[in-house]
Amino acid sequence: MKSFFHKMLSVTLATLVLFTTMSFTVDMHYCGDHLVDFSLFDKVKTCGMEKQVPTKECGNELTEKSCCSELQIVMEGQDDLKLTFDTLNLEQQVFVAAFFYSYINLFEGLDENIIPFKDYNPPFLIRDIQKLHETYLI
Repeated sequence: MKSFFHKMLSVTLATLVLFTTMSFTVDMHYCGDHLVDFSLFDKVKTCGMEKQVPTKECGNELTEKSCCSELQIVMEGQDDLKLTFDTLNLEQQVFVAAFFYSYINLFEGLDENIIPFKDYNPPFLIRDIQKLHETYLI
C-alpha cells in the first residue's frame, strides 16, 4: 500500500512539474461579440469578413473598420527549475545544514527495538496490594 501511494505521489509531482514548465498559446477569433474559432495549436479559422486591403496605392481613402478581432493569450512556463545553494546567505546556509544534519540523525540508530526488561520475569502476585490497603486509583 505504501508503494502505491509513493508511485501516485511521484506521478502527481511529475505532472505538476510538466504543467508548470509547459508554455502554450491560445488563439481566438471574434466576429463582433461572438467567438468564431478557438485554437490551442493551429492558427484560427476566420469568418471571411476581415478588413480587405485596398488595391489602389493612394493612401487617402478612408476604409471601414473591421468587425472582426483576434485575441491571443500566451502562457509562458517556468524556465529555471534549479535553485542553487549559492543564492542563500550565510545564516540560511547554516540553518539548512543544521536542519539537514539533525533530521538525518533522527533515523540513524539501532535496527531493532531494545526492551531493557525483556529478560526479567514479572513478580508473582500473591495478594492484590491495592485491594488489601484499599487504595484505588481514580
